[in-house]
Amino acid sequence: MNYADIKRYDVANGTGIRVTLFVSGCTHHCKGCFNKETWDFDYGKPFTETNIDDIMTYLEPDYCSGLTILGGEPFEHVNQQGILPLLRRFRERYPRDKYSEHHRNVWAFSGYTFETDILDRMCKEWPETPEILSYIDILVDGEFHEEEKNLKLHFKGSENQRTILVTESLAEGETLLWTPPGDSASGNVRG
Repeated sequence: MNYADIKRYDVANGTGIRVTLFVSGCTHHCKGCFNKETWDFDYGKPFTETNIDDIMTYLEPDYCSGLTILGGEPFEHVNQQGILPLLRRFRERYPRDKYSEHHRNVWAFSGYTFETDILDRMCKEWPETPEILSYIDILVDGEFHEEEKNLKLHFKGSENQRTILVTESLAEGETLLWTPPGDSASGNVRG
């Protein structure tokens, strides 16, 4: 897997201050994509164990809220294989304990849809997918649709995209949506 960039202080792709990995390679080719160079699977540099070590170091400060993975497309199979070692290390270091002073979460962005593409197809075809989902807290899904672009949305670009509570959705067997604190929609929404 190649990657395009690693940002140490990102506030645009999830809550709080985050470390963000932009993977290379995407077959969606959405009209109006903000990151077209990452469509190319060969763009950027090879993602190595050294990059994983660096990311784990960047996550250490108390002000850091977590890790975000986007691209490109993290759920392309070659990218799933590339990010899985990172996510394993992340969850070993930062287990899901909201009461821990070291709590961190994982956000991921995908043009694929949660139910049909990821759960119904990828989880059955590739062993990496279910394990990756087990590490992700929030998934923003759906291709970017330029005709539905809305700059007022939190952490997504078009009206069709959803912000999904992955752990809760998997446990409940239905898609549950995250809403930002203070948003006009109160609480979590069943989708």
